[in-house]
Amino acid sequence: MPQRHSKNNNDLAFFTYDEKRKLGYGTQKERLGKDSIKPFDACCLCLKPVIDPMSCQKGHIFCKECILECLLAQKKDIQRKLAAHVAQQKQEKEEEEERLMMQKARELDEFDQQNHGAVPQYSDKNYTRDKNGFHGANSVKVTSYEEEALKTMKAFWLPSATPEAQVKVEAPSTSTVCPEGNEKLKLKSLFPIYFTEDNSEEKKSKILDRTCICPSCKVTLTNTMSLVALSSCGHVFCKKCADKFMAVDKVCLVCNKPCKERNLVTLEKGGTGFAGHDDHLEATAFKHVGNGTGMGLVRPAAKT
Repeated sequence: MPQRHSKNNNDLAFFTYDEKRKLGYGTQKERLGKDSIKPFDACCLCLKPVIDPMSCQKGHIFCKECILECLLAQKKDIQRKLAAHVAQQKQEKEEEEERLMMQKARELDEFDQQNHGAVPQYSDKNYTRDKNGFHGANSVKVTSYEEEALKTMKAFWLPSATPEAQVKVEAPSTSTVCPEGNEKLKLKSLFPIYFTEDNSEEKKSKILDRTCICPSCKVTLTNTMSLVALSSCGHVFCKKCADKFMAVDKVCLVCNKPCKERNLVTLEKGGTGFAGHDDHLEATAFKHVGNGTGMGLVRPAAKT
């Protein structure tokens, strides 16, 4: 009779490690393929080939329409948060004024009772009841306050009477940020960039498959190369040509426009699929086993 192995033992009251792994339970890791790696000439927002490309001072490339919509949405969100913050401050001020008015009215009421009441009142709670057991005028007021508090008291054990914590809206930052690098970004700090396309007869430029080259050395630009853009004119060169010519001559090789060293902006590299390229090539996602998830049907069993 064959032995019962742990992987085939399905009469337990709990999931084994192998059963959980087949159902996709826990943190699933998967290495990214070529289709999941962004090219160097793709927009950081829409992940498509750039149209009217613009770059920030950190080298992140965006489509002009995408980055303008992003900055406009951020400004609208900032205005909404500022309006909510101002409304909250106004409400807090009104509540504070109302609290001071009620405190003042309570002090006047207590003063009136002490001067015109039949029984003298004491500030100490131990003297609110005399020897004969008479509570006094102040005890009637305290009792009414307690009854009102009991009526308005919210029971935390009842879902319908659970108190709600007030969400405090902090003052938001009034500056827009780069969606890729999370640094402060203004519209005037963006500059357009221009890729030089290969228009030779052997490699004709196509809409879907275009080839960009360095205008100096005519080398095809790829994801493995470090690219440099000039913020003064927007032309893109490979880093070797930029360090060899423009850093020394202080002039653009295409339009002869003068530039300075601070105008050399290193663009963000594209992905290559190699770990040595400083790419995050492993995607992780946590999944839990639930009724009706169907993970065992979607994800095949891992091979061991």
